[in-house]
Amino acid sequence: MFSFLDKAFILKFIKFGAVGGSGVFVDFATTYVCKEWIKIPKYIANAIGFTVAASWNYIFNRIWTFESKNPEIAWEFFRFFGVSLIGLGINTFILWLLVSKFKMNFYLSKLFAIGVVMIWNFVLNLLVTFR
Repeated sequence: MFSFLDKAFILKFIKFGAVGGSGVFVDFATTYVCKEWIKIPKYIANAIGFTVAASWNYIFNRIWTFESKNPEIAWEFFRFFGVSLIGLGINTFILWLLVSKFKMNFYLSKLFAIGVVMIWNFVLNLLVTFR
């Protein structure tokens, strides 16, 4: 098991954060194009952005963060995407709560939701997907 002070754990978290940062760009860009240009409803646009970013993140986390050599790529992706789908539920709930109930800006709320879900995704992917 990892210790929170273990250098390997910290390095994985930093790499995960870097991949996630690129995923945030992919997520926001996809969400923006879907919502503002294509005029897809905001929560569906959010789901599309999140899904595209989750796929992007899987590829780079597999190669760089976790350096997975698992030959069962489809099964590994299925686990990663399952964790991400639960994260999408958490993300969407937080987004709905902050926008609808607290009247916060959609994109600021989305950024906060992404931060919460990043912690969820890292821990579950460390323990379940790339074990």
